[in-house]
Amino acid sequence: MSMSVGSPAGEEDSFNTTINTTPLVDVMLVLLIIFLITIPVITKSIKVDLPKAANIATQTKPENISVAVDSAGNIYWNDKRLPDLNKLIEEVALVAVQDPQPEIHVRGDSDARYEAVARVIYGIQRGGVVKVGFLTEPDRGFRGTR
Repeated sequence: MSMSVGSPAGEEDSFNTTINTTPLVDVMLVLLIIFLITIPVITKSIKVDLPKAANIATQTKPENISVAVDSAGNIYWNDKRLPDLNKLIEEVALVAVQDPQPEIHVRGDSDARYEAVARVIYGIQRGGVVKVGFLTEPDRGFRGTR
């Protein structure tokens, strides 16, 4: 093994600044060969007789119902306007017997009176539906009065 300390004429040799990729290629080829050999060993599995299972039909979820209350206190069942609270209770009672029960989404106008929305909640409760949700708009920088 020898080492070069400098040239006899006193000139300085410049350093080799390029990357030697030969060791990298050698390592990658070795890894490739290792993976090619080990993958078939890993994918082999023990032969087992698996039990047979019958397909069970999945239960479809009923469509959600939208109940809206506008600023005047009018009640809407999906897109149909209901004349009064008793009609809402009748509509809710018809869907309350379904199995599984649909979920009712209440959409209250921001200018609607609280008692109008509370009456709708009461009507849904009297009709027999237990899943009730409220729909709101996402808060994008609230600028109202507090």
